[in-house]
Amino acid sequence: MADDFPVIDSHIHLYPESEISTLAWATTENPLAKQHSVCDYKAATVGMHVQGFIFLETDRKHDLEAGAKDGSGWECPLMEVSWLRRIVLGQPKPGEGHDPEDASLCTAYIPWAPIPSGAAVLEKYLAKAEEAAGDSWDRVRGFRYLLQDKPDGTALGDGFIESLQLLGRKGYVFDVGVNQHDRGRIQLEETAEMIDKAHDGVPEEEKVVFILNHLCKPDLTVTDVHKDTSFIAWRTAMFTLSKCSSTYMKLSGLFSEMDDWLRKLDETEIFDAIMPWLSVVLAAFGPSRIMFGSDWPVCTVGVEGAWVKWRAIMERLFYMASLEAEDKKMILSGTALKAYGIKKEQRSEFEFVY
Repeated sequence: MADDFPVIDSHIHLYPESEISTLAWATTENPLAKQHSVCDYKAATVGMHVQGFIFLETDRKHDLEAGAKDGSGWECPLMEVSWLRRIVLGQPKPGEGHDPEDASLCTAYIPWAPIPSGAAVLEKYLAKAEEAAGDSWDRVRGFRYLLQDKPDGTALGDGFIESLQLLGRKGYVFDVGVNQHDRGRIQLEETAEMIDKAHDGVPEEEKVVFILNHLCKPDLTVTDVHKDTSFIAWRTAMFTLSKCSSTYMKLSGLFSEMDDWLRKLDETEIFDAIMPWLSVVLAAFGPSRIMFGSDWPVCTVGVEGAWVKWRAIMERLFYMASLEAEDKKMILSGTALKAYGIKKEQRSEFEFVY
């Protein structure tokens, strides 16, 4: 790499073999339905100057209705919190694929939460999650409830907005997972409306921070970005979403939106193909509000050396945009530390000051 700056990978997933059955998507034919551990991640990023990662919830099975009544529908998500507790506190069970010395790698983790159920239920869940997290609770910097596969209107319900406002009051962020490629522009429009509703009438210091995942999963099969209506709608949404100063974007997840033939090309050819999307996000949000994320191990499906290839694509972006060293540092680590509110004493572990 031309610039060997420290990296905080803002978006990875982990799960042990013993808990595969708790994952909502883990069918027997899914290539990701096997253990993906810290040791596996370290092997995939060896020599890449990764100083930490941010774990994102992995869509564990849950029952919102049961959880609202007695908490029994939250067993699997809370099991995930306990799994992260073992990583952060350096207390692995045999065969889980992490060692005590790996504890500091997990810079922060973002569990699932029952956001649609409203503030009262969310308070109840947070108490249970804190109990499951134990001494790792200070690494919990926000929550996610995937919207990409939920019915239209989910993010605009009164309970959803009420929960987002509670997160803001408590200083937590909300990671936004939507999918324009499969669900169309309505997911982008509802995301903008959700942010407006969550911030309406809220003091600036209590407004929840939104972190958009994977460029909102745009349609990368578009061939004419000047005329294609889906690209134009996505581009318009990026500039609309960026108007909110407490909204950030992850440069992540694009391998999953590519056709098979594109994934197999080298990093220069892939960069040329996706440059219109990367350049829009850079122009809309700027280096201080975009962050590097690998989406490991999802990024590995159909891609040889995926983590290293994505990092090289980012290096190409830096070069083509003529970014200064401080801007590169922000994208590779600083923005994530800022957006997730990583404590100052913890930031020093990553040798980065912004």
